[in-house]
Amino acid sequence: MIERQTTLGKKVSIEGQGLHTGKKGTMSFLPAPAGHGIKFKRTDLEGQPVIDALVANVISTNRGTCIGKDDARVYTIEHVMAAFRGLNIDNALVELDMEEIPIKDGSSKYFVEAIEEAGIVELDAEREYIVIEDIITMEIPEKKTKIEIRPSKHFSATTIIDFESRVLGEQTAEIQDISEFKAEISSCRTFVFLHELEFLLKNDLIKGGDLNNAIVFVNRKVPQDELDYLADLFKKPRVTVNGSGILNNLSLYFDNEPARHKLLDLIGDLYLLGKPLKGHVTATRPGHHANTEFAKHILKEINQKATVND
Repeated sequence: MIERQTTLGKKVSIEGQGLHTGKKGTMSFLPAPAGHGIKFKRTDLEGQPVIDALVANVISTNRGTCIGKDDARVYTIEHVMAAFRGLNIDNALVELDMEEIPIKDGSSKYFVEAIEEAGIVELDAEREYIVIEDIITMEIPEKKTKIEIRPSKHFSATTIIDFESRVLGEQTAEIQDISEFKAEISSCRTFVFLHELEFLLKNDLIKGGDLNNAIVFVNRKVPQDELDYLADLFKKPRVTVNGSGILNNLSLYFDNEPARHKLLDLIGDLYLLGKPLKGHVTATRPGHHANTEFAKHILKEINQKATVND
C-alpha cells in the first residue's frame, strides 16, 4: 500500500508570545505542494525570507532549536516540528511575524489542535522515508549522552533521562508508533529546575515566561519570601512547593512527563532530517544539541554508505 504525502486543508493561525523574547505575534500554518517539506517564512522582515526546516540550517541549540538563513532566524521550532511529524504532515509553510514560535503551554498540544482544525489532505505523491539499514550510534561522553538508531519497519523511540536529583532522577518514556504521539506525547510540557529559572530571570532570558508553560522542579529548600517573589513576578497570588518537589503552579499529566517531553523534543529535532525516519531510536540524556548532531550523523553515515556502494 502506497503512503501518500500530506499537507493541510486550509490556513490556520495561532497567537502567542515567545518564551525568551516575550514578543507577541501570530503564527500561521498554510498548505504546501508535494515535495515542499516544512518551511518557515518571516513575514515581518524585508523580502519575507523563507528558511527550510533542515538540520543544515540549525544555527543554535541554546535552550531550544533555532534555524537561520542569512540574517533571518526562527527560534524554538522543536514543538511545532514534533506536531507536524506526530500527525504525519509532510508539507507546510509556517508564516511568522516574529522571530520565535509562540510557547503556549510549553508542549505541542496547541499546534496539534491547529493542524486538526486545518484538516489533513493527501497529495498525489508518495511519502519518502529515511530507512535505517545499519545501527548508527553517537556518544557525547562528557554529558553521558548516547543516541542510537536501529533498523525497524516503522518509527519508534525511547528516551532515558537522569538529572541525578532527588526530585527528578531517572525516567524513561517510549513511543511504539508515531500514531501514539497525540495521545501520549503531544501534551507533555517543558520543564526547568528552580535554579535554572532564577538564572534565566536574572539574565532577562524568559521575557515571555509564565508559570503555566513549564513544570518547575525544586531541588532545595526555598524560603517563602523567595516563592512570594516568584509569584509576584509571574502575577500569581501565591506559589508553594508540593510534596513531589514541584511548584504548585500546575499538575503533571503523567508521572514521567519530563521524559515524555524529551521524547517530544527528540521527535521534533529529528524531523529536521527533512523526511520521516524508519528506525528505533534510543536516546540517553538527549538534548537539542545532541538531537541535531545525531541527525547530522545519520545523514553523514547514509551518504558515506551510498558513496561506497557507488
